[in-house]
Amino acid sequence: MRELPLAKAINEGLRAAMLADSSVMLMGEDIAQLGGVFRVTEGLQEQFGPSRVVDTPLAEAGIVGTAIGLAMRGYKPVCEIQFDGFVYPAFDQIVTQLAKLTSRHEGTQAFPVVIRIPYGGHIGAIEHHQESPEAYFAHTAGLRVISPATPHDAYWMIQDAIASSDPVIFLEPKSRYWHKGQVDLEVPGLAMNQAEIARVGRDVTLIGHGAAVAMMQQAADIAEGEGISIEVINLRSLSPLDMDTVMESVRKTTRAVVVQEAPGNASLGSEVAATLAEQAFYVMQAPVLRVSGFNAPFPPAGLESIYLPDTDRILDAVDRSMAY
Repeated sequence: MRELPLAKAINEGLRAAMLADSSVMLMGEDIAQLGGVFRVTEGLQEQFGPSRVVDTPLAEAGIVGTAIGLAMRGYKPVCEIQFDGFVYPAFDQIVTQLAKLTSRHEGTQAFPVVIRIPYGGHIGAIEHHQESPEAYFAHTAGLRVISPATPHDAYWMIQDAIASSDPVIFLEPKSRYWHKGQVDLEVPGLAMNQAEIARVGRDVTLIGHGAAVAMMQQAADIAEGEGISIEVINLRSLSPLDMDTVMESVRKTTRAVVVQEAPGNASLGSEVAATLAEQAFYVMQAPVLRVSGFNAPFPPAGLESIYLPDTDRILDAVDRSMAY
């Protein structure tokens, strides 16, 4: 058991995967000597050499296109997209090629490409540096989309993503990079596509992923002092969604609030809410409520605290749910 920040846990997970399989290689902008903007790949080129940890030009479409070719030749490339908003130049390669190629080859060719994307706000950055693009990828058949919320999950889920024969979008909540947690280096715990009951409660279920999980835990701590028992679900996998775990919790608590940084319109939270409305309507005592970013472009840093969900907005939704 080790205490690691989330960024270091990903680093150690990448190292473990590269030690276990010589076909694993890393590529991205400034990831080699610099170790990436957030130093997630720090020290890996020194250990594994420049042929396995490769600095690329500033060309996201080229990075992903090259990774597709490498996968066809038997490699397992792990691409780093420097910031969430920089993934869009690679969108064509991801959505029209990478996600479709296994189907196009009638299942005879695997494309084990992992695309790491730091995402989300709370770091006071500028435009294109604090976005939450998960809905685009979750909507795309042929991709797995996952997001760790804790260092333990980060360490094991990056290894699971690399071992998968499917293309994986690996979303890293950048505001949690420096937060430490216990990592069991021997026992992985849940499978990559399983949700986690991060906190047991009886009155309301809070559902979220990435950085939202820590906020939901904080809200649950405050609510407990007011006599409200909250269950917290860390989704972990965004596509496919583990709705069985969510449904089991909501059937128990009979109330649900979905939390995300992304805008609410046509979002992952919308999908969770719609599925609950379809499958748990008769057991719920209140409608599913959503707490999300607003349906507007991400604002300048000075306004991000207004734009992004916080514990006050989560607790307001809990109060509204309990009032039904």
